[in-house]
Formats: sequence, C-alpha cells, structure tokens
Amino acid sequence: MSLDLYLVRHAIAEDRDPERWPDDRLRPLTEKGIARFTAAARGLRRLAPRVEIVLSSPLKRAHQTAEILAARAGWPAAQLLAALAPETAPAETVAALQSFLSARTLALVGHEPHLSTLAGYLLTGTTSWPILELRKGGAALLHFADHLVPGGATLRWLLPPRVLRRLE
Repeated sequence: MSLDLYLVRHAIAEDRDPERWPDDRLRPLTEKGIARFTAAARGLRRLAPRVEIVLSSPLKRAHQTAEILAARAGWPAAQLLAALAPETAPAETVAALQSFLSARTLALVGHEPHLSTLAGYLLTGTTSWPILELRKGGAALLHFADHLVPGGATLRWLLPPRVLRRLE
C-alpha cells in the first residue's frame, strides 16, 4: 500500500518572549502569519485536495496552522501528536506514526529543524545531515511505494509558502 506524507511547517509565529509567553509552547502565530498561511493553505488544497489524517505538534503555533488547513484547505481537523514536538527524535516520530498508517494520505504539521530531520531520515535512513529545509508555512510531499520506513521515501515536491500562495 502506498502512502503520501505531507510535511507542513507552522506559519510565521510571534518572536520568542519569555515575558509574554513564559511557556514557549503557547506562542501563537502572528496576524501576518495567519494571513499568509491562509493563502498558502488554499494552494495546498489544489495540490492535495484529499488528506485523510492530519497530525499536529501540540505547540500552539503548529495547531493554529493545522486549524487553518482545516478551514481553508478542507483537510480534516488535526489530532495532536506529542511525537511531533520539536525535540522528538525522528525514530520516535516514525514509531508514533505506525498507528495511523491505514491512511493513504497523512499530513504532519510541525517545526524546524524537526521536520527537516524527519524528512532526511525518511529519505535516506540517517539523521547525519539535513538535506532540505522547510520555510515557515512551507510544505513537502514524501511518497512511500510500500511502507513508511526510514530510507523508503521519495521526495515528490518541496515548496516555499510564496509558491503555495500563488497556487490559490
């Protein structure tokens, strides 16, 4: 069974500020980030009109990004997945994804450098070096002909948010 795995980096968030957000996990998107990603989400709707499952990091900025995807791209509401938190090792994330693999299309909304490291792991089987970088609000599509295994992915596309906005 094949699988298309969409990786989406959260949109532009507020700058780190321990006074405003003592818990950085609660730091939200900016108004500019929301506006720009709303247009990018409409572009993603054209590229990926049918996503079965959306999983989001539990951090507020990622979950807000996933909410925009549900509202503007027509993707399903996101389920929070602790294994998409930025400090999680790629192998732990892959292990956590196993229970969602009945889907043929799966989207992950998260953070850098976690998503790039995960993508590298899925493409090459190693985390030795980053091979791509997702810009804030950018996305990538990894395809698996068989099973989701490290080194088993093929990169179908990697798009910055400005290109996604042009697709709307």
